[in-house]
Amino acid sequence: MKVEFLGGFRTVTGSATFLEKDSLLWLVDCGMFQGGRAIEERNRNVHPYHPKDLSFILLTHAHIDHSGLIPKLVKEGFRGKVICTKATFDLCEVMLKDSGHIQETEAGWQSRKNKRSGREDTAPLYTTEDAEKSLRYFQTVGYDEILSLSDGLKIRFQDAGHILGSGIIEIWVEAGGQEKKLVFSGDLGGSGQPIIRDPSPVVEADILWLESTYGDRLHKSREETVQELLKIILEAISQQAKVVIPAFAVERTQDIIYTISQLMRKDLMPSIPVYIDSPLAISATEIFKKNPDCFDEEMKGLLLGGEDPLELPEIKYTQTTEESKTINEDSRSAIIISASGMCDSGRIQHHLKHHLWRKESHIVFIGYQAAGTVGRRIVDGAKTIRLFGEEIAVRAHVHTLGGFSAHADQKGLLEWLSHFRNPNLQVFVNHGEEKISMELSEIIHQKFKFEAAVPEWREKKFLFSSEKRVMPEEKIEAVESPEERWSSLLKNLDRGYRKLRRKLKIRRSKRGDIRDAEWLKELEEVNKMLEKLESELE
Repeated sequence: MKVEFLGGFRTVTGSATFLEKDSLLWLVDCGMFQGGRAIEERNRNVHPYHPKDLSFILLTHAHIDHSGLIPKLVKEGFRGKVICTKATFDLCEVMLKDSGHIQETEAGWQSRKNKRSGREDTAPLYTTEDAEKSLRYFQTVGYDEILSLSDGLKIRFQDAGHILGSGIIEIWVEAGGQEKKLVFSGDLGGSGQPIIRDPSPVVEADILWLESTYGDRLHKSREETVQELLKIILEAISQQAKVVIPAFAVERTQDIIYTISQLMRKDLMPSIPVYIDSPLAISATEIFKKNPDCFDEEMKGLLLGGEDPLELPEIKYTQTTEESKTINEDSRSAIIISASGMCDSGRIQHHLKHHLWRKESHIVFIGYQAAGTVGRRIVDGAKTIRLFGEEIAVRAHVHTLGGFSAHADQKGLLEWLSHFRNPNLQVFVNHGEEKISMELSEIIHQKFKFEAAVPEWREKKFLFSSEKRVMPEEKIEAVESPEERWSSLLKNLDRGYRKLRRKLKIRRSKRGDIRDAEWLKELEEVNKMLEKLESELE
């Protein structure tokens, strides 16, 4: 049995693992890379297989960094099944079409820019129509339901407690005459999140894929985090300012609605407008209401008692662009919850343009900000941010509230891992920035004595080799995208130029002069080549 690590390894986005057993080829997740041009270029050339040859895709949950390339695969010939929970399908129905719309919009913008410089149009990764077509291939499965996909291969979804419908995937395969078990954690939630259940414990596995988004830190408690949010809101109200919350449309938005609803019902904060300014988040909230079987006991109890924490008179859903624009024309204090959560697209960018430069405004980040995103630059302390072709000063109060994260922290990950009983468990640490994944891998090995590794992007391995217990590796060179290659070459060129100047300066100081005719000739040739390239780019 073979595996290739296609995405979500030493990075947080683009989750995808390619598995091959006999004639069966399949993926676990099919996510989009996000976080800057270089890494996003991987989306255009990510798979080492023909999509039409894939038998099925197992989808852990609906977030675009796990599901976002499914329409592209269908467009390129995939005709198998995408297997997931019902709630995941319901969310994908709106999220993939929204992603298709974003792809079309961004490609249109780039094409207009290309036309002005005499270049060809940019084609979208896929369109809204492609996304709609991909939905035909989804097949839903219930939690705890064992599904046989072929002789010697069966699966089961357990609740991952990350977002509505998220799943831990258990896979049983026959290898070498024995049944072996693979487990994919997907994205694991922390315990005690509102609305949805805690992650289900799993006790048996031979190989585990474990996420590591926050594998290097501990979140503040839920209570501390809610109090911190309340303090921010009250301070903004005292200055008649606005609180802007970039939030993922799924789960984080509903979590914040739930929290603010509880604060208002307990009279801990005054009544002020709460704008949900994201058509996707509005649709996702309706989907939450249609899937109460995914709720935890506390949420079910509130609903049975006649209280709906997702409904509040102060909440104003803004569907249209015109409604969205009026939010910032209102001088009163308000809370604005808008997508995208990493601030790379969507209406949140307009709200940031209106409020980043205001000293009295508050920007509250409640979710993970991937490297290279607008949100990450703000969190890291950028003095200015470029939005819509304009440099916007960052003068607002910027807050990060990790306690609202939909991901378990280091303690939560290790606690979930502690249930596994196999002393020979092998762990592939994924879905984390390289330094974080490496740190968690080392902790896992020290604490549990499990064999833990952080695979490279596009690394290949053979699983359950009969020759050795430790899996032999078959590494390949990481395939650089054109954008990554450009970046790498320019960096090398710049570095080489500086080294050459430094060495020539040292040589001149020692010998007084440099008169090597051959060196001069070679430098002239290099200079001519650079001048030629420069003229071609004009």
